[in-house]
Amino acid sequence: MNQPAEFLVFGATGQQGGAVAHALRANGRKVRGFVRDPYSEKAKALMASGITLAVGNLFDRASIDRAMEGIQGVFSVQTSSPGGEVSDEQEIIQGKAIADSALAAGVSHLVYSSSGAAGKGPTGMGHFDSKSEIENYVRSLPVPSTITRPASFMEMLMLPGMGLNTGHFSFFMQRNQPMQMIALEDLGRINAHILCNPQQFAGKVLEISSQALTGEDLEYAFSNAAGFPIHYQRFSEALLTQNSFLRRLTELVDNGIVAGVADIPALEAMFGEMMKLEQWLTGPGKHLFSAALNAPQAEIALR
Repeated sequence: MNQPAEFLVFGATGQQGGAVAHALRANGRKVRGFVRDPYSEKAKALMASGITLAVGNLFDRASIDRAMEGIQGVFSVQTSSPGGEVSDEQEIIQGKAIADSALAAGVSHLVYSSSGAAGKGPTGMGHFDSKSEIENYVRSLPVPSTITRPASFMEMLMLPGMGLNTGHFSFFMQRNQPMQMIALEDLGRINAHILCNPQQFAGKVLEISSQALTGEDLEYAFSNAAGFPIHYQRFSEALLTQNSFLRRLTELVDNGIVAGVADIPALEAMFGEMMKLEQWLTGPGKHLFSAALNAPQAEIALR
């Protein structure tokens, strides 16, 4: 039998689920994390922080049902196909299974973490359109739910190959083109607040972001944090011609679907001040920035 808990968090060893689980624990809430491997270092870290574990697999409905026992609120997030672990169709199956299980268990509130690109019509990219389908399914069920659509993570800026270690950083937007982003710490505390206040947020769809940033903003912040100039440039046309995945993402930034539409002042009125990139670089993101900045030069930069 599962130990008593108020909230069940899926993806608890991942970025989003981990941020939400820790934010709930920081608020003194009882949390159950859904994990595949209870012996992994991340799972052990969850237990050390006071989070109980429910061991299961998102392709095993029975294990999801067991994890739901006695739960009030659920945070649902699934792995997307670019990670290479699941297909878009499998992501949809998992998202629907969690929603079905929450309904069957009589859970009082389900928060589904979608994407800022979802709910705005077909994108032609399966890992975005899959989330739109899950959103529609969740809203079709008679279970109180909230959809959160996070902007791109600041943590994504630190992925290998972006060029920080060469002094020439490349990303999706033009130098003067804004793109919304969010720090995972803000994502965690916003979703935790929503879970703790279901009456206020049930039935709502929230676009969430910390800050709108241009390429020039990235150049300034990175240069300031590094202590030497970091030049910003958009991915080259040659790279976008070769890489259809990056090209389509760039097109979705240009047409606004991935650029972000969150009302940041309204979010800050509800949830408090959001973390800005400069704060992130000297706080939660400091070790990631240092690692990206000092990565071996042999690393191939995307251009």
